[in-house]
Amino acid sequence: MFLERLDRVRKTIGFRLALAYCALFVISTTLLFGLAYVLLGRTLAELDRDSLRVEVAELAHHYEVEGLEGLKRAVAAETDPFFVRLADARNATVWVVHPEQWAMFDLSGITEVTGAGSVIRVVANDQRDYVLEIVVKRLTDGSLLEVGKSTVSSQAILKGFVRIVGAVMIPIVLLGTLGGGLLAARALRPVRQLIQTVKAIESGAMHVRVPSRRTGDELDELGTLFNRMVDKIGALISAMRNALDNVAHDLRTPMTRLRGIGEIALRSDRGADAYREALLDCLEESDQILVMLDTLMDISEAETGTLKLNPEATNLSLVVEDAIDLYRHVAEEKAVAISRTVPKEIWVTADRSRMRQVVANLVDNAIKYTPGGGRITLRVSEEQDAAVITVEDTGIGMGADALPRIWDRLYRADPSRSQRGLGLGLSLVKAVVQAHGGEVDVLSAPGVGSVFTIRLPHRLALSVVP
Repeated sequence: MFLERLDRVRKTIGFRLALAYCALFVISTTLLFGLAYVLLGRTLAELDRDSLRVEVAELAHHYEVEGLEGLKRAVAAETDPFFVRLADARNATVWVVHPEQWAMFDLSGITEVTGAGSVIRVVANDQRDYVLEIVVKRLTDGSLLEVGKSTVSSQAILKGFVRIVGAVMIPIVLLGTLGGGLLAARALRPVRQLIQTVKAIESGAMHVRVPSRRTGDELDELGTLFNRMVDKIGALISAMRNALDNVAHDLRTPMTRLRGIGEIALRSDRGADAYREALLDCLEESDQILVMLDTLMDISEAETGTLKLNPEATNLSLVVEDAIDLYRHVAEEKAVAISRTVPKEIWVTADRSRMRQVVANLVDNAIKYTPGGGRITLRVSEEQDAAVITVEDTGIGMGADALPRIWDRLYRADPSRSQRGLGLGLSLVKAVVQAHGGEVDVLSAPGVGSVFTIRLPHRLALSVVP
């Protein structure tokens, strides 16, 4: 059990983030200490070499001014242990000072060196970290003066530095591990909140949302987008439920009528004519159901960008004239006047049959909800970058609470459903107009009427499916 839990922890993103942060922290700290060690070593070496140059210059001065005795007095006065050797012109040793603590260095070979200004490095016999550096200087009388200093003190400083670093690395590793854990926990907190929200929604709590941290970073944006997505899904589910309820309600009537027609026909003894009439009524009801289903499919395709459009040069004035001619007799039977303000030509690139369907739906809707003696006015005009179609009526109008919902599928502003219809006309209008890259809006007030306005760009970016 413990091993399984440990394995699960090892596979988590938080563990990997903490491990990566700790490794990065430790590696960067080690590199920093390594760089400091190298720079410290070079600095100490330069200081030792500078002190050697200064020392050999001072001792040479004492020798040339005071002779060998002056050189000896100067060496005796030094507090730091230096190796000093004075040789004649033939490199024979005249005088040498070899501190006892330098017994580890074998100095037998330095008498072979004759190059003035050179630096001799003698490595300790048993510890190769320790080096004796000797500077050679030729004096004015041809003698050679050699002054040396060991790196024992410098190496002691470096080893002390290494011990300090080793002692410091333990809390550094602990600090890196703790910091990595805290950083991973803080960085993954929005992800855990998202996971908890998904689990809550999966269990049925559709109201749960990811808390907003208002930091403006990518994870906060992810949470905001997720909340918007869930809100949209919730709205779609609600709309779907309403649509299914409305479909069930609207299908119940024609299906009941179909059954009633069939039952009446079966019980009737009026002969073939009665059966033929019953079949015609069944076909009419079937057509009504098919129109509903086809319209729902068109709306879905338009909203998802898969509606097949045939763009061509279209004169909107003729589209409006065709819609008026189509509904002229219906309007006359209901005593509704239709007028128009339409120029001769206003051209756009659009699917002509779909635009006829859009205008026809708006005119049909206006006639349906305009009482006798009312008026419907259609206008076509141009703005700077768009063509505008306006359908205005003096009908019963709609309240402010209904306006946002009239574009929903199967929504009927008339709760009693006294007017015959599917509740899909305006949904189709909006879907088709948006598929053409345009927009549609409405102004309405109860008892005053409604004004529907369509704006279509002259050059449309169509959602065309070949």
